[in-house]
Amino acid sequence: MEKTEQALIDAFQMMWGNYHEPVRLIHRSFRVLAGNSAYLNTGGKVGGKCNSANPELHIGCRAMECLRERKTTCKTSDMGGVRWDSYWVPVDGNADYFVHFTNGMNDFMNMMTAK
Repeated sequence: MEKTEQALIDAFQMMWGNYHEPVRLIHRSFRVLAGNSAYLNTGGKVGGKCNSANPELHIGCRAMECLRERKTTCKTSDMGGVRWDSYWVPVDGNADYFVHFTNGMNDFMNMMTAK
């Protein structure tokens, strides 16, 4: 791992490590560079492609829009009666990386395990 990536991972963990929803730091190639504890606790994997586990959930992904326009993009949707607010946030000073998270993911997973 290059020094720049390690610095990005360290900064990501400092800011997002304890966020209550799963959050990932992702490279332009869709490789997951880091995940917070909520992401890892839900079985999320670091090193692979972000959409490899659930490609159907990534229809409408706005990662490239986020990177191209260098601004946060958001998409609101409904998944099984739970509102999902998905965000793609470009990393300032590095055009190849973004942070991605979805508020509502925990509610959805709780609902699914209760069934």
